[in-house]
Amino acid sequence: MLLDTILGWFSVDMGIDLGTCNTLVCVRNEGIVLNEPSVVAVRKGTNVVLNNGEAVGLVAREMLGKTPGSISAIRPMKDGVISDFEITEKMLGYFIRKVHGRGGLVRPRVVIAVPSGITAVERRAVIDSAERAGARKVYLVDEPMAAGIGAGLPITEPTASMIVDIGGGTTEVAIMSLADISTCESIRIGGDDMDEAIINHLKRTYNLLIGEPRAEQVKIQLGSASPMEEETTMEIAGRDTISGLPRKIVITSEEIRESLREPISGIIETVTRTLEKAEPELAADLIDNGVHICGGGSLLRGMDTVLSNATGLNVLRADEPLTCVARGTSVYLENLEVWKDTMDHSGYGWE
Repeated sequence: MLLDTILGWFSVDMGIDLGTCNTLVCVRNEGIVLNEPSVVAVRKGTNVVLNNGEAVGLVAREMLGKTPGSISAIRPMKDGVISDFEITEKMLGYFIRKVHGRGGLVRPRVVIAVPSGITAVERRAVIDSAERAGARKVYLVDEPMAAGIGAGLPITEPTASMIVDIGGGTTEVAIMSLADISTCESIRIGGDDMDEAIINHLKRTYNLLIGEPRAEQVKIQLGSASPMEEETTMEIAGRDTISGLPRKIVITSEEIRESLREPISGIIETVTRTLEKAEPELAADLIDNGVHICGGGSLLRGMDTVLSNATGLNVLRADEPLTCVARGTSVYLENLEVWKDTMDHSGYGWE
């Protein structure tokens, strides 16, 4: 560890939130230095990344749903885990080079947040991909732990802290105390499922087909988990599934809320199930401490309200909810020696 610390003086060590939708990189004393979509554009039928390996992130996202037949825009992360190992490795390599290229003579140490529910094999795959992408040493931390620290919760104290991290591919729910996770649930439901629910609703109700980027736009503009004070409408364009021609329709916030009922119900059930498994003393602490929510899904209007109604607890949205996990990995990185007994219970990443 001493040698690692010395080498760290000459490298740009980083914490990475490797998300289904976006990848964020945090560097010690600098905060978030990279926030780009987890998308890679490749030549169809190959794993050759376009633009000499530079068609990653923001550049590649612009191609989603708009690529010609010879190009594929791939999201290599699905439900919070790697679905395409080679493409993930190239994406990680691009992001690591982009950050580390700003200064650093030695390959960096990297802390990566992973869903708490993934298998040991999936954890090993993340480590292998990051090492081949250019990391000197890789450490894994469970996403809810990183989110709790990034949200500023007192997770090292002998009192319960509860975090609900609603990401693109997974929702992580955990109750933490004394620097460890007491009870945790991970469900592969998140913002992507909300987008898919909107796509299915428009296809089923209006015979209108839209892509993921436009569905996300509808979710942001009209989506809600509980009734809004002032319901709104939106004009949306897509392809008619019957005629095959472009068409516009007007949709309402009420119907979009109804279409989101199923994924939201799955998240609520996961939260209540976690509370039911909590130790009595920790459950009692939450009456005073409440529940904190973060991740992109926490920004859905009324999400805090429906969770509060379902649990009877005070639900608070964390400050800067989109960056909690990344900021938590950075804090881990700064305190590797302190945290090494609680990090990565799979046995990977620590020596």
